[in-house]
Amino acid sequence: MAEKQNLIAGYETVIGIEVHVQLTTRSKVFCSCPNVISHDQNSTICPICCGHPGVLPVLNKEVVNRAIMVGLATNCTINEHNFFARKHYFYPDLPKAYQITQSSEPICKNGFLEIPLEDGTFKKIRINRIHIEEDAGKNLHSSLTNESYVDLNRAGTPLLEIVTEPDISSPYEARTYLKMLRTIITYLDVGTANMEEGAFRADTNISIRKPDMPLGTKCELKNINSFKFISDAIEYEVARQIGLVENGQKIIQETRLWDIKNHKTITMRTKEEAADYRYLPDPDLPPLAIDQDWIATIRKTLPELPRDRYQRYLSQGLSAYEADIIVSDKDLAHYFDQVQKFTKSPLVINWVLRELMAFVKEEKVTFNTCLITPQLLAELVTLLENKIINNRAAQEVFEIVAQTGQSPEQVVKDKGLEQIGSPEEIEKIIQEIIAANPENVAHYKSGTKPKLWGFFVGQAMQKTKGKADPQVINDLLKKYLS
Repeated sequence: MAEKQNLIAGYETVIGIEVHVQLTTRSKVFCSCPNVISHDQNSTICPICCGHPGVLPVLNKEVVNRAIMVGLATNCTINEHNFFARKHYFYPDLPKAYQITQSSEPICKNGFLEIPLEDGTFKKIRINRIHIEEDAGKNLHSSLTNESYVDLNRAGTPLLEIVTEPDISSPYEARTYLKMLRTIITYLDVGTANMEEGAFRADTNISIRKPDMPLGTKCELKNINSFKFISDAIEYEVARQIGLVENGQKIIQETRLWDIKNHKTITMRTKEEAADYRYLPDPDLPPLAIDQDWIATIRKTLPELPRDRYQRYLSQGLSAYEADIIVSDKDLAHYFDQVQKFTKSPLVINWVLRELMAFVKEEKVTFNTCLITPQLLAELVTLLENKIINNRAAQEVFEIVAQTGQSPEQVVKDKGLEQIGSPEEIEKIIQEIIAANPENVAHYKSGTKPKLWGFFVGQAMQKTKGKADPQVINDLLKKYLS
């Protein structure tokens, strides 16, 4: 049962989510065709993909390995005795008229993910099952000729379907769960989890009910390719269902789409009853036995998972906000860890979150390919921490290094950006400024023009050509102007 929270107009929101994850194995799930994205239609197919009579599928072992990895990472029990089934339904892009999947015995079951809530506590979202299945092809429609075509390149692509219990009770929880699950997929490197390409597809089942009442009639939201749109669609759909009930109308079980332009859900197809897919054991695929040694071998390959990494960052002094941002991107987290091999400076996190992330986004590069490598960023931070340069100079050095890949030390030397480090030297400059501006000194000390403080700071930075430590300047000005 879902926890009673986030009540809207006296109603509890009940959400369950089914996620399809495309796996990036080299070959498809039941044949040796390459598992790649090709823009040449029907170029990566074979008789098995096309469902020709008499063909025999053979299970790809790497698909099983990756399913076990995801199951372990989501706290599931791995089923030692697996069977494949035929799920019968007809679509133009499903040549066999059935899909090979798993029915009553999924490879993973009874798992969970703990998601952080807005108040800082955690909530357990139970995972009912994870099972292996094949993807279908893709229908292509021409608006010019009013014709439809079928591209079977995607047919046979290995999928994992990950199904939650109805434990999610708000758009925030749904978005947080999906983000966490997607992050786990990328950390395990079992799939790209690219939502825009359909490699991570979430179907969201939503119903409402009064507290302590049975589950209400659910509506399914399909084909929404961003976390924000999923959140917006849930918010709208909950309000729509409450409005229907409050006006004495019946909620119809149906599949709905999110209209991005008009910000509302619209009917795709009604679904009054659960479909009878006439599951039966696939006679062409033998039972799959997974022993404890196999599971233990896979467990040893698991990387540090997002939740563990998050806790590690908190123990290192990062705030929850900082840790969450770093953990959410596997490549960014790896970059941050690499920087920390060269310096443990607390300044690193600010340079990563502000300068580095902004540069990567603006220049449309990746953390793995940007010219300012973790070692170079650590070198820059060390120069700043040791007061060889000040913040103003560090910004200039960062821009040059990010564009050229030069050593920060060499840039500082070539540009003459070394900070004036002697307080005695800076004090002489401050004394000269004070002596040259007696009238402004008098106005500031009298309190009539407090904004003159900025004038004195500006004069000091100008006289030192921006090379002085701002903290030293401020301390000395306080000494002479107090």
